[in-house]
This record gives sequence, C-alpha cells and structure tokens, in this order.
Amino acid sequence: MVGLAVEHNIQVNDGPLASENAALLRPSDPSLSLDELRARYEQDGYLFLKHLLPRDDVLEARRQYFSLLAPTGVLQEGTDPVHGIFNPTKSPDQYPGIGAGAVGNNGRPGGEQAAEFVDLAIEAHYQDWYAEKFCNHPALVRFVAEFTSWGEHTLNFRRTLLRNNTPGTKPIGVHYDQIFLRYGEPTSVTAWVPMGDIKINGGGLIYLEDSDPVGLKIEEEFTTKAKQAGLTDEEARSAFNSNMMATGLLSESPVEFARQHGRRWLVSAYEAGDVVLHKPHMIHASTINNDPDNVIRLATDLRFCDSSKPYDKRWMNFYKFGDGV
Repeated sequence: MVGLAVEHNIQVNDGPLASENAALLRPSDPSLSLDELRARYEQDGYLFLKHLLPRDDVLEARRQYFSLLAPTGVLQEGTDPVHGIFNPTKSPDQYPGIGAGAVGNNGRPGGEQAAEFVDLAIEAHYQDWYAEKFCNHPALVRFVAEFTSWGEHTLNFRRTLLRNNTPGTKPIGVHYDQIFLRYGEPTSVTAWVPMGDIKINGGGLIYLEDSDPVGLKIEEEFTTKAKQAGLTDEEARSAFNSNMMATGLLSESPVEFARQHGRRWLVSAYEAGDVVLHKPHMIHASTINNDPDNVIRLATDLRFCDSSKPYDKRWMNFYKFGDGV
C-alpha cells in the first residue's frame, strides 16, 4: 500500500485521515538487536513489533472473550466467536466500549439496555484466561524485561483496559498515558496489544508523529497551571481535574489537534501477535471502526514499570468503574 488515500475510509471524530495529515507507523522485527530497537523507541516514542506473540495464543484469547459476551447477542448469528462479527440487526448503542474517554472519571458507559454486555465486558478482565494467562504472556514479559533492562524488577500492572469497539462507535480521544499514572514517576511502558487482526480502517490505535516531546511539554505546562490554580498535590495527580477535559483527555478532535501541533497521525493495520510499546508521554488516540466486514475491534492496554522506582500503586488493582484512575 502506497500512501493513505481517502478511499481507505480512515476516520476520527472530526474528519478523515489521508495522505496530507497521516502516514504509516514504522514496523520493527523483534529479532533486531536490542540496541537498534531501543534507538527506534527513543527516536519515535513507540516501537511497533511485528509478530512478537504467537498468533494462536492471541486468537484463543479473542475466542474466549467473544464466547463470554456472545449471550448478549453482540455477534452475528451463526458466526464463529473468534471472528467477532457484529450483529447487524443490533444497535451499537447496546454495546458500548469501556475505558478512558467513554465517561468522565472512568464511569460506567451505556444505560440499562447495555447493562448485561457491560457487566460481561468487565468480568472478562478477571478471567484466568485473560488476567493470568494472556496479560502475563511469557513472550511479552520476557521481551519487556530484556528491552528495558529492568530484569527481575519488571512489574506488570494488574489494572488493564480490555477494550472492544463495535463498528461506528466513538473511538478513544487524544491523550498520553502519564495523565492517568501521575502517582508514580514517568517510567512506565505501555504495551498496546491488538487481540485479532485490525484493518487500517478498523479502529486501531494511532500515534501523533514525534509527539513524546509534545506530551512532556503539555505535562510541564499542566503542572504550572495546576499550581497557579491552587490545586493540591492530590488534585493535580488526578486525571480528572479543572485543568483537563472531564474525561481526562487532551482533545476529542484528533485532526484539529494534529494541525495545531504541525504533525501527522501515524496509522497502521495490525495483525494478531503484533504489539506496540510506547512511552508515557507519547500522544495517541484511535480511529472510528469502519471495518467493511463488521469486525469488532478488540485490544488491550498492558502496562509495565520498574518496581525499584516509585510507581502508581492504584494500578495494582483490577479495573473497575469509578475508580478515578
């Protein structure tokens, strides 16, 4: 694929992404030397690792997830749960995604009609096949420990964000992860893991080009503003305060945000087994799921830290609504 044409139908909340405002993520082979991989991570703010995890292991977790949620009617009748095909007779409003930006202060999305689906989507976070087996996959933990040189101090946060996005639903807005991790030093590494193949227009994660310095500057400016506004240290640590959007995000308008900062969004298709590592101030968002085959986008955010340094201990608890994180 050369360039990014409008016909790819890559869209965010405030418009399309095409060649003039977007480019492709740089993929990396995990077999490259650690020195080369670290240099790319420092230069780009992310590391897009191809086929780091065994594809079959990722697809088995995807199968488990959609088998759990199938009783809600979210899947097209007669389809294999591993394919995650959305039921075309249903409204996406019945099947809202969870996580940052869905509701202020990490509240519960959807109304009564979505209750069963949302309850099961949360329950999936606690299942052994996910919380124990997938989140602690030895291939990922081993790579992070070696890549960061943290070794035995490598700590995998228990709090994760297992997100589904049915076609046409609202994507995640613009943010960087340190906004939600302010109770610790900015030393964490996020592993964004697509749980299944995601087409380039299927709702995958996008990164603002060369934006780690932008995120650092925004955080410094935020700290100054918070002090001037008289916020306590406790208030300033929260992602949900008077200097941020109600959702803790930087913006709900990725196209405009990128234009203001003179940068492009970096996009990609993803395959089961891929992992993207990114820095705590690297700015990212996601696209609208416009998958032409009605595939539900499923992915998770796994975060690691150096346990020998101060870290945000709130993230050692399982995800739950209203936890303020």
